[in-house]
Amino acid sequence: VDRVLVGGDQLGAILRHPDQAALHHEARIKAYGTEATLEETRETAVRLIQERRPPHRAAARLTWYLERVRRVEPVPLGKQGSRDVKDDPCLAAALAAQARRIVSYEHDLLALGKPFGIAIVRPAAFLRMV
Repeated sequence: VDRVLVGGDQLGAILRHPDQAALHHEARIKAYGTEATLEETRETAVRLIQERRPPHRAAARLTWYLERVRRVEPVPLGKQGSRDVKDDPCLAAALAAQARRIVSYEHDLLALGKPFGIAIVRPAAFLRMV
């Protein structure tokens, strides 16, 4: 089972994947987030749905996803982990979830490589992995 943390813009890319239901099948991946990261995810995904008006039922997919994400309490990092302090909640959530990957487009996160032993990957790379 692959433990991952997926954020707002990244979730939009994954939700557009034709086999998105299979991505969250219990045997393949387990997605995690904190209340704060999931609120950001919801806000960003709703904005993207309104802007892009995808042809499929994106709002239903978002609801489906948010109902299945496992909530965790963030782990204190002890120091700033990313160049952008706004990315630290993602790192704290991934640590709490013992995630193997963070799925992100964020350049500051991607620049970290593998902080705390957690791989940072773009959505397309993640979709090829699962």
